[in-house]
Amino acid sequence: MAELGLNEHHQNEVINYMRFARSKRGLRLKTVDSCFQDLKDSRLVEETFTVDEVTDMLDGLQTVVHSEVESELINTAYTNVLLLRQLFSQAEKWYLKLQTDISELENRELLEQVAEFEKSEFTSSSKKPSADLIKPKLAPLNEGGSELLNKEIARLQEENEKLKNRLKTIETQATSALDEKVKLEKSLKDLQMIRGDQKDITELENKVAALKCQFEKTLNDSTANQKSLEENLVTTKHDLLKVQDQLSTAEKELEKKFQQTAAYRNMKEILMKKNEQIKDLRRKLSKYEPED
Repeated sequence: MAELGLNEHHQNEVINYMRFARSKRGLRLKTVDSCFQDLKDSRLVEETFTVDEVTDMLDGLQTVVHSEVESELINTAYTNVLLLRQLFSQAEKWYLKLQTDISELENRELLEQVAEFEKSEFTSSSKKPSADLIKPKLAPLNEGGSELLNKEIARLQEENEKLKNRLKTIETQATSALDEKVKLEKSLKDLQMIRGDQKDITELENKVAALKCQFEKTLNDSTANQKSLEENLVTTKHDLLKVQDQLSTAEKELEKKFQQTAAYRNMKEILMKKNEQIKDLRRKLSKYEPED
């Protein structure tokens, strides 16, 4: 079977569109055929016609067919624009910028490849559309910029936790290496005091030197990881502060808008009246209180 160089999902989407285009093309061809049939049924009722009559019939047929073909071409162009709009909208949700090469639309080799693909897909009468092709749908795209930012913050926090755990592991390894170095140095001193075998001393010195190199390497790795961790933490803090600032601004705007509503003004006015009534009642009660 002819292929278009796409994965299975995208190739199925292409088949869906080609099925739609074939149905529209078939309907428009039937309309063109009906134009000719209408001419035959309505005008070709006599055995002989003059040149002017034939010219008039052909001019009328040309006008009708021209209108039908133009309408279909315009509709096809608009349909392709809507299809591109769906694809571009999906890409923009993920901050992607797609590009098209218009010159490839007239590439005869590619057009023949598409024709061969259509022929292989639709000429078999026994071939039925799969369940995935019956109701094609675009993937849901309801994630806004704030949700993507929250996901990125969560991802960075998770990565920072992994770096912290790795740093702890490296620090543990460095501590173990240092302890081993101290033990070997002590063993070396003991051997130097007990034995004068230069060979054993040299081997121990080599081991100490190797452990020292390993310790320095581990320490350097730990320092580099610590620096990377601090940079990631700073970036995460900046992102969190930015989000907190946006939330604070939104709360202030909401509070400001609420204070401007009629319900808020009415509530405030009612509270002021109630306070005045309470003050007035207190003044009245003070007149009836017994004097000391």
